[in-house]
Amino acid sequence: MAESGDSEWRSMRTAPRDGTRILVTVRASEQGAAEVDVVKWAKAGADGDSGWLATDSDPEARIVYGDGELAAWMPMPAAISGRAGRPALVPYAGEEMDGSAI
Repeated sequence: MAESGDSEWRSMRTAPRDGTRILVTVRASEQGAAEVDVVKWAKAGADGDSGWLATDSDPEARIVYGDGELAAWMPMPAAISGRAGRPALVPYAGEEMDGSAI
């Protein structure tokens, strides 16, 4: 699991600019509500400019955030590995939706 303090939002001034993937909070704007995204610091284009590149960007339509668009960051959580660390599966106990019964 993550170390103590790794789950707290931090100032963007302290975000790593070495290509490490991080979680960020994107400020609300005219394009939409505030949200969380996964980004890394990278060269944004052929002109050599750098910025916060959304890691799910399409190579043909890159999503690059400027510093002012991002409010805070935190490290990516560690992946759970092996069967011992897996959470137990709980059967679905809710209502049936759309008759699927799945």
